[in-house]
Amino acid sequence: MTVALWLQFGRLSSASGPERPPSLVGRPPDPSDPVRSRPRRSPSGTGRPIPGTEVRCAVVEPADTTDVVDAAAPALLADLAEVVGHPHVLTDPEVVASYAVDWTGRFKGATGVVVRPGTTDEVAGVVAACRRHGAPLVPQGGNTGLVGGGVPLHGEVVLSLRRLSGLGEVDRQAGQVTAGAGVTLGDLRAGAEAAGWTYGVDLGARDSATIGGNVGTNAGGLRLLRYGDTRAQVLGVEAVLGTGAVVSHLGGLLKDNTGYALAPLLCGSEGTLGVVTAVRLRLVPPSPASVVALLAFDGDDAVGRMVATALGVRRELPDLSAAEFLLGPGMELVCATSGLPAPFPEPHDAYLLLEVSGPTDPTAALVEAVGSVEGLADAAVGTEAPRARALWRYREAQPEAVNAVGVPPHKLDVTLPFGELAAFVAEVPAVVAAVAPGARTWLYGHVADGNVHVNVTGPDPDDETVDDAVLRAVVERGGSISAEHGIGTAKAHWLHLNRSPAELAAFAAVKRALDPDGILNPHVLLPQP
Repeated sequence: MTVALWLQFGRLSSASGPERPPSLVGRPPDPSDPVRSRPRRSPSGTGRPIPGTEVRCAVVEPADTTDVVDAAAPALLADLAEVVGHPHVLTDPEVVASYAVDWTGRFKGATGVVVRPGTTDEVAGVVAACRRHGAPLVPQGGNTGLVGGGVPLHGEVVLSLRRLSGLGEVDRQAGQVTAGAGVTLGDLRAGAEAAGWTYGVDLGARDSATIGGNVGTNAGGLRLLRYGDTRAQVLGVEAVLGTGAVVSHLGGLLKDNTGYALAPLLCGSEGTLGVVTAVRLRLVPPSPASVVALLAFDGDDAVGRMVATALGVRRELPDLSAAEFLLGPGMELVCATSGLPAPFPEPHDAYLLLEVSGPTDPTAALVEAVGSVEGLADAAVGTEAPRARALWRYREAQPEAVNAVGVPPHKLDVTLPFGELAAFVAEVPAVVAAVAPGARTWLYGHVADGNVHVNVTGPDPDDETVDDAVLRAVVERGGSISAEHGIGTAKAHWLHLNRSPAELAAFAAVKRALDPDGILNPHVLLPQP
């Protein structure tokens, strides 16, 4: 499609559009409806591991759950109340129920107590108390995770970090800020922007996802292509180890080769090595001018041309901030569930959303880069902020649209080599249909990162047959079973597909060193016996 034809469609809009804070007291959570506890099981319902997923390597022994003190035991509750105060030890079943289920509804557990510390010292006191009583705990932020990593599936104490919501003053010279673990991504971004900077990581769940959770899963998000993942933003960390000891290194020095780097180690550790309470973050200069384009493709090779276009633009446009994809069924679902109007007069097979941003208007550069793409069926461009946000909405609304289908979906977040990406997107619906004939597959993701979000609706939330088939297909093509959501409990069965016995043994050794009693998120990430 030529630039002239693109403009003829009439869719090109005109115009542009120091140390941790001493107080980390924040907002209490809003309780929601109670939920029932439902244990997970294998597809056969026997409770045995899925054949072929057994791990023959070093594992970390979790706390002995046969002798664990009940989470609501009076002695433990008294110790916790002494640390954080009675108002922040929650035991009302209707209140704690909202902490025991993830936002998709797939992972449901139960807990006898939620404890809400307001400072790092209180977190240390809680960890020490749980260690004395042999009570495992699950750190939890905004509870927006997608792999069951922050849900008490085995009756653990929930350690809510939402009160650690202190956001320090932005260092305008250094472009840095210290944020408590309970600060939401949206509040962090707003604070940075008010000081003339911005934060490189952005997610659709920005108003509820917390910085502690982002660090725990090493979140990537919508602009990883431009700025990198959460690990790339973290300059220092404060955390409580499984022993109750506090490690704090928040100076923010860009060069600091004084031994082992704990901050990058804790990023992506999912609360299994330590409870992150605060982080020192790098900020990035804002890009005052940006343009967003939504491109449509049709035909049997629509996905292949969409991927090729994204990778070509990635090479040609150094100011490319994001390259996202969605498919025809997903676009129709979003419009049906959200009430958004269709972006084009006719539906299409594949869509590519591009964002380019920089100090000057990048519209001409984007038009030049994509104007000669062969087989482009239609295009919409937004240079003004409202139009750009409207185009982004089609992509950002994908998760909530899939979640509205009915049964909680299976959400598989995977990465493929660029050379395998198009073939995987084309084959995965058939992979799902082979093991779950009545299931629906919804695909979208960060195409220039090689990251595909495979969503499957239909199978029971506890039936892992689809998960097994998809993850094995990913590994067969040289991909990763987790791109940015983490391993949690959902993918621990399959970690050995990507990691060798020697690597898993090293993981286990690190876990034993920092959490010798195995009380921090003991059922998450690492394989269980």
